Amino acid sequence: MFARRSPEGAAVLADGLVLGYGRHVALEEATFAVPVGASVALIGPNGSGKSTVLRALAGVLSPRAGRLEVPALARRAAVALVLQTTDVDRSLPITVREAVTLARYARLGPWRPQRREDRAAVDGALERLDVADLASRQLHELSGGQRQRVLVAQGLAQGAELVLLDEPVTGLDAVSRDLILQAVTAERAAGRTVVLSTHDFADARRCDLVLLLANRVVAFGPPGEVLTDGPLTEAYGSQVLRFEDGSVVLDDPHHAHPSQEHQAHDEAGGAARGA
Repeated sequence: MFARRSPEGAAVLADGLVLGYGRHVALEEATFAVPVGASVALIGPNGSGKSTVLRALAGVLSPRAGRLEVPALARRAAVALVLQTTDVDRSLPITVREAVTLARYARLGPWRPQRREDRAAVDGALERLDVADLASRQLHELSGGQRQRVLVAQGLAQGAELVLLDEPVTGLDAVSRDLILQAVTAERAAGRTVVLSTHDFADARRCDLVLLLANRVVAFGPPGEVLTDGPLTEAYGSQVLRFEDGSVVLDDPHHAHPSQEHQAHDEAGGAARGA
């Protein structure tokens, strides 16, 4: 779905990169390069450094050591970071359209009026994630899947060169999941660089490259090379299940199979997000 040819140039270059919080080291001496226009899946066990890497790429977290180059940040171009949806304070009066429009203020500044291209970017993002009919609704009124679609729409409305998504479809209903993956495909097709974290090997296989983490880089390369028995076992240990046909899946009680997550979400009425 996501895989296409990788143009020349680097959207991200890491060399001996070390990331952490306080005394905790989340990533040890990582070296990798992400080509411009590629789609990259970050996979690994819980606490392996996936979210930390995304925050570093967004410029939110500074490296402890090593080198991290993100040309889009150096050019002050937009970099979109879309986090997993969370509950919204019911006292916060913000509509869906207002939430997506916030994405444009990085370009506009806080006091300048919206331009035609700003309104078009917001309208286009709302349409792509099928939340245009919810534009006047309060954000806290939406289901978890709808809120996640709004957050992705907010990220896309930035028109960013580099789009970073932290487990964007984990635990969502089937409709929201498909719409978000279609939006990721469209961003990739438009030549933008997309990096997303996921626990779903099927989603990772749709990307150009897979970065397998276990607080270090276990493997980095095409899905056919990384999503194999050896690297996965090194990262996940006994959580990897092997079948006679040579396929491998993750047996992780903290992250249910997507079909199980979708079923649980539907039974809850679409109002709660899976862990």
